[in-house]
Amino acid sequence: MTMKIVVEFYRTRAADDAHALIGREAAEAADLDDAIEIARRLAQTLNMPQRPDAMMIADAKGAKLYSGVLIGAVINEERPTS
Repeated sequence: MTMKIVVEFYRTRAADDAHALIGREAAEAADLDDAIEIARRLAQTLNMPQRPDAMMIADAKGAKLYSGVLIGAVINEERPTS
């Protein structure tokens, strides 16, 4: 069974932690780990106006499942606890 996800990609400004949405893509994933892998691949392959430095994955209802900073590989990530 797959789940529908929405991945949003951001640029962040260090001075005030402002976030600018630069890309959004819907996909289907088997589980959260698959969703994270899909998002990492999309970060490398989507045609966006700038290279993203952060991402957020939400389910079809908009609930945040994951967020992380992109620097080659994700080094700062947050998984909400249930």
